[in-house]
Amino acid sequence: AAKTFGVPKFTSDAMEVIEDPEVDAVWICSPSQYHADQIKACAANGKHVFCEKPIATDLAETVEAINACNEAGVKLMIGLQRRFDPNFLRVKKAIEDKEVGDPIIIKTCSRDPSPPPYEYVKGGGGIFNDMAVHDLDMTRFLAGEDPMEILAVGSCHIDKSIEDLPGSEAFDTATCIVRYPNGVNAMVDVCRQSSYGYDQRAEVLGTSGMIATDNVYPNTAKIYRNDFTGNADMPFDFFLSRYFEAYVTETEAFCESLVNDSEVPCTGVDGLIALVMSLAADKSAAENRWVKFSEIIEQVYCSSPTECSLLANSDMFPDGFKPASGIDEIGKIVVPDVDQKKEKDGKGSFMDKVMKGIWS
Repeated sequence: AAKTFGVPKFTSDAMEVIEDPEVDAVWICSPSQYHADQIKACAANGKHVFCEKPIATDLAETVEAINACNEAGVKLMIGLQRRFDPNFLRVKKAIEDKEVGDPIIIKTCSRDPSPPPYEYVKGGGGIFNDMAVHDLDMTRFLAGEDPMEILAVGSCHIDKSIEDLPGSEAFDTATCIVRYPNGVNAMVDVCRQSSYGYDQRAEVLGTSGMIATDNVYPNTAKIYRNDFTGNADMPFDFFLSRYFEAYVTETEAFCESLVNDSEVPCTGVDGLIALVMSLAADKSAAENRWVKFSEIIEQVYCSSPTECSLLANSDMFPDGFKPASGIDEIGKIVVPDVDQKKEKDGKGSFMDKVMKGIWS
């Protein structure tokens, strides 16, 4: 690959890249358990960071990694690529432009073509952290508000071999209801198998209309017969094909933020809140009740921006940062990032330009 694309230097050692003085920014696409340490190493070496979700598998480590970048003055962008998909962006624009009035109900679904192997599911954190996290983040993106509480349930219908796994790892199907301010509800359903291809859709019902997306197909060809009328081919059956354009736009967004020293459109806090939402969903399914997101966030205690821990069930607050009581108080445990520290220049973000460019 290095020869094909003319890359003069390559290595299998992540630290060689991170410590290279000629490197300005690092893309972290390694297994999830390495993300937090690699983000911290990038911050220590003054490198801007693009990291695929999750920032970390642990909530306290997530806060530490974000704060490491913020204190070092380097940018951190999180890979939640669906925010850059033109279909979902069109729904977002319809909400912002009041084309369907004020939102009432938001729906998303994610159904994979086939279930992953047992080895992938085992230790993967469960269906909410591994799969539904994208949909939960999308409901927040579309709502334009921070969520308040969640109710989640799960079950196993497809691959019975995973039923011996702990917690939500034993689920291949799950449903969530998320409550947002102003009475807006979001509904998410996910399933690890869809017999008709990769199913990725969103719908918003508003006070004056409704907008919904369809699946994405390799072509627009349709077949008309006396026994069938419909698409000639199935929807894309792999996430890299389905979200190819989103991945490109996401990459361009990060590069533009570096070149123009502008705000990244998907921040560390966005990644943190997505993790909080998935952890709350997991807790809700386990305890069979509504869970407030504040219950998850208030578990994090920081004695300094980069020294955090989970002290659930403790009545003792350490000195330094106090626990946040909700999503709106995340600033108590996350220090301002490099873009928040700068004065707004009025030029608008990359996402603003994407939204205007596609539909202007």
